Amino acid sequence: MNDKAFFFFFTFYDTDAKLELCLCTDIQEPILVKGGEMTSKLPLAGLKRWQWWVLVALNIFFLIAGQSAAVLLGRFYYDQGGNSKWMSTLVQTAAFPILFIPLFRLSPSHEPSTISASPSIVTLTIIYFLLGVLIAADNMLYSVGLLYLSASTYSLVCATQLAFNAVFSFFINKQMFTSLILNSVVLLSLSASLIAVNDDSGEPSGASKLKYAIGFICTLGASAMYSLLLSVMQLTFQKVLKKETFSVVLEMQIYTSVVATCASVVGLFASGEWKTLSGEMVSFGKGSVSYVMTLVWTAVAWQICSVGVVGLIFTVSSLFSNVISTVALALVPIASLIVFHDQMNGVKVIAMLLALWGFASYIYQNYLDDCEARRTIVNANETLNDSSV
Repeated sequence: MNDKAFFFFFTFYDTDAKLELCLCTDIQEPILVKGGEMTSKLPLAGLKRWQWWVLVALNIFFLIAGQSAAVLLGRFYYDQGGNSKWMSTLVQTAAFPILFIPLFRLSPSHEPSTISASPSIVTLTIIYFLLGVLIAADNMLYSVGLLYLSASTYSLVCATQLAFNAVFSFFINKQMFTSLILNSVVLLSLSASLIAVNDDSGEPSGASKLKYAIGFICTLGASAMYSLLLSVMQLTFQKVLKKETFSVVLEMQIYTSVVATCASVVGLFASGEWKTLSGEMVSFGKGSVSYVMTLVWTAVAWQICSVGVVGLIFTVSSLFSNVISTVALALVPIASLIVFHDQMNGVKVIAMLLALWGFASYIYQNYLDDCEARRTIVNANETLNDSSV
């Protein structure tokens, strides 16, 4: 749960150029609205309909597979004897060079034109540095949480990020706090509370009640910080960058990942954990080769997830990307039950059902908002056409 998903609540909107990327509620291809008039589709206009659906399906696979694999591999690293929290933090952003591939392949002609002025290098450097440091701190909290919690419990607690996001979006991004959103916040809070008071939550063997409490608090705090990062980044796009093309979104993730990776490396050496890595590799349950491959593929999985998130935002919408991410969160407990044989008692099942209910409430509210926004655009377009006639 690193910066892999910070794009969830972004919308493609350019204040100066008055461009907006809209999506039909039945997941049609995106439409460009310019000055209230619907025109041709954006960068995907050259794709046939079946090609567009294949691209969407591929990005969905990247997001679900990447996020699920990263969490399970992170739990596997700890189960087999890995104990470096900073190494677990580092791998969440270390594979950022993978993102240069889609960035370099994206030519300027494929980007929607915009006349908004870019912020200065100094401003961008400060923004990327501060966000990167916060991402590194957030990743560290998630690493501690995954160390002391089972994969299923960890994922259920992570689900509270939607509730935190609703609160931060209300205060920072001025988004409405409706009854459905309130219902989502309450249900997700109840789900997390059930996990917190459950004595048989399936914590890793050897973890004491104190460590379990520390893991729960760290995961909850990381979810809150992650949601705060989402809102702050959305505000940055709206007030500072003032454009949200595919390349700009990729650049944001790459440069913040560079800072987060450097901060993790500094933490790894400053904490002295680097001295234990060689012994950790030798004593790893599945062998030294498995140790290296676990870290490598964990890092790759996080970035595959990032590619899926960015791809869904670019091809469909930020709302749809958020929906798929929450589906992945719901699938991890099931996958951990199969892979690690995590306990799935009645309390945890109820917590999962409450979390899914909370997801559904949150998603349905965003669906209603999307429908309302589209009706407003269509009505404005009709009014414009009538006045023209």
